[in-house]
Amino acid sequence: MRRDQRRAWVPFVAWLLCLAGGVLDLASAVTRGNSSRLTSLREYVPGGLSNVSTALTLVAGVLLVLVAQGLRRRKRRAWRVAVALLLGSVALHVLKGLDIEESAAAAALLVGLVAGRGEFYAKGDPRTRWRAVGAFLSLLLVSYGLGLAVVAFRDDAIVGPHSFAQVSEHVLVGLIGIHGPLQFQPDRAGQHDDHLIGDALLALGLLTAVTTAYLVLRPAEPAARLSTDDEARMRELLTRHGQQDSLGYFALRRDKSVLWSPSGKACVAYRVVSGVMLASGDPLGDPEAWPGAIEAFLATAEEHAWTPAVMGCSEQAGKAWCRADLTALEIGDEAVLEVAEFSLEGRGMRNVRQAVNRVERAGYTAQVCRVADISPEQGTALRAQAAAWRGTDTERGFSMALGRFGDPADRECVTVMAFQEDRLRAFLHFVPWGTDGLSLDLMRRDRDADNGLNELLIVSALSAAPSLGVTRLSLNFAVFRSALERGERLGAGPIIRAWRGFLLFASRWFQIESLYRFNAKFRPEWEPRYVCYPQARDLPRVALAALEAEAFLVWPRLPWSRTDRPR
Repeated sequence: MRRDQRRAWVPFVAWLLCLAGGVLDLASAVTRGNSSRLTSLREYVPGGLSNVSTALTLVAGVLLVLVAQGLRRRKRRAWRVAVALLLGSVALHVLKGLDIEESAAAAALLVGLVAGRGEFYAKGDPRTRWRAVGAFLSLLLVSYGLGLAVVAFRDDAIVGPHSFAQVSEHVLVGLIGIHGPLQFQPDRAGQHDDHLIGDALLALGLLTAVTTAYLVLRPAEPAARLSTDDEARMRELLTRHGQQDSLGYFALRRDKSVLWSPSGKACVAYRVVSGVMLASGDPLGDPEAWPGAIEAFLATAEEHAWTPAVMGCSEQAGKAWCRADLTALEIGDEAVLEVAEFSLEGRGMRNVRQAVNRVERAGYTAQVCRVADISPEQGTALRAQAAAWRGTDTERGFSMALGRFGDPADRECVTVMAFQEDRLRAFLHFVPWGTDGLSLDLMRRDRDADNGLNELLIVSALSAAPSLGVTRLSLNFAVFRSALERGERLGAGPIIRAWRGFLLFASRWFQIESLYRFNAKFRPEWEPRYVCYPQARDLPRVALAALEAEAFLVWPRLPWSRTDRPR
């Protein structure tokens, strides 16, 4: 189904109603049925079958709650499971206690899901076997809690005094089919809670065991990872077309996947984050082949019901994405320096000149070299210092960071190191931008080092650029630079001033203003960068996914939900 033919409200309503249907099943299973209806039911249905139906209703409720989120994400497998569960619930509510109202509600939801079946088409997301551990512990906890609830609702039928420890033992051993220490007396309709609770607990235990076994035994799908063949082909494209985009080399991050155009002359690197299929920079390769790669990207997003989005593309690529029905929004500017035009002379460069002179007088020196010229020992030291100076436990970056240092495949990268009395105090790492450019990847410095050290490193890189065959340097990306600049001008309107005020406030946690001010010192040319997204309502979700991908937003994860990403 094409995006413009979707009805956005259908998955949301299905999720809400499925969640309500699951809660209704759980409430119906743990509470007592109507005595008169149960008496009438006994004339046609054995009590044992009624108890089993109650236990299965409890299981159906748990599963409906679990699959509801899949309906919201348009997953076809979740739709199939929900339809089967609701079909069973229609019969189970009747068999367990002539609960006609609950059965009618399940039937109505079933009809709605069948009517909207075309809205649920997406394939399942990749999973690893470690999810089985999480599912087992989660279901075990849920089963234990529901078991306590079932016993609590039948508390008046328990024979004799009992402690919480006895109740817990009864629930836990009941999950594996063993009768616990509690005894129950039958109700007015002759229903024996011993059998009912035993059947319910055993059903929950079987649900936990079967679900865990399924997740363990099904084929595991790997996390996003760049294959050796893909990387080799991408490097060939960078050799021929790498000069087009300063961010092109960052597509070689090995925690990305890649989709190719039918001709193989272009590709899009991406990662899926919280249901957003996030590409970075421009497509690699021949611009004439971009539409084929973009079409493959969007088709994959449609297939899985992921939200397609692009972070940090150029104006040329933004136009290509817009022709594919995405919308572009400027999110900032990239600072680009032309080596031949750069000079420390003049009043406008006074701050940079003074900073460089100050750290040089303090005894700092700089060394510029290709990664290929760095010894293994020095490379090991640089990696150790990069980790020590990082400042956070998480390595940040996605669209404008390579995520590794000193790899043998990155021999053309350039490192600029600052020393004070033979002690390493800071360094920069640049990746190739075509054959005659460099793009800043990494900035690391000793927190105790003098201010102005980064200025020295950049000026040293510019000074050494001609000997390296480099004519241009791309520095840091300044988010919403134009808003910061326009908002401080005389006569700026209230809206732009308010937006600038918000950005300054956000700069307390994110380096928004500081990066802009630092880049502006060098008087660069500003190249706009864009984010592309399907519709305005998708923008908040895309923004959160981008923050997560760049590791500015890190959600707490359980050990079994982590995926190792190569660095």
